[in-house]
Amino acid sequence: MDVDGLLLDIDGVLTVSWEPIDGAIDTLDRLHDRGLPFRLITNTTTHTRDALAGTLRTAGFTVDADDIITAVVATAAYIRATHPGARVSLLSDGDAREDLDGITLVGPDDPADVVVIGGASDDFTYATINHIFRLLMNGAALVGMHRNMFWRTNDGLELDGGAYIAGLEEATGVHATICGKPAPTYFHTALEQLGVPVSRAAMVGDDVVNDVLAAQAIGMTGVLVRTGKFREVDLQRDDGMPDKVIDSFAALPSILESGES
Repeated sequence: MDVDGLLLDIDGVLTVSWEPIDGAIDTLDRLHDRGLPFRLITNTTTHTRDALAGTLRTAGFTVDADDIITAVVATAAYIRATHPGARVSLLSDGDAREDLDGITLVGPDDPADVVVIGGASDDFTYATINHIFRLLMNGAALVGMHRNMFWRTNDGLELDGGAYIAGLEEATGVHATICGKPAPTYFHTALEQLGVPVSRAAMVGDDVVNDVLAAQAIGMTGVLVRTGKFREVDLQRDDGMPDKVIDSFAALPSILESGES
């Protein structure tokens, strides 16, 4: 596989529940050694970029905050540009407020101009979702940090925020603006940082829709790993197939070094 830059998902590709997947640490080191530029492009909403880099370094990865682009940062940039001064109701896992600088966040029961949905958690109660439903019916805009339907933890598959976004869209008729994957702008922003055109870049992910097919739709090479949320049914879709399928991130160097198209 002949490329000049890589976009790498984190959860399900490098780690599961923040524990390194076998071979992932050594493989990232090999990318550093060969000088192949990359960005970690993640829909994770539980960490700021600095905290995420720290967590990955503690796990053994050689990575800095500048290597990471998160859906939280992309969401903040979108709201500042399109809804300046708006009152924002945020429902998400973790606490990523450090990366939401310049955003006016309101309380969970307060009026809002924009509703932002991030990663799912136990805070996604009926009462909270119903309040958000009413905000949307009263004219608030809907923004999703991502559209992930589920992800894998050490306890198994768990429902994610995208499922709630889909339900709210169906109930209200309000279409969500998605800022993280699979939004094309998110991929383009990462590639601009690398200075690599889409035709010379590959996306490596465990989510066939939001990672792989979305990247292929803008002209990138899509590589699906058989770790994380991967299921065999992902290879039986009617809407597209990955360019490459590998057992894990650890197998990436072999297809890079082969030079095959």
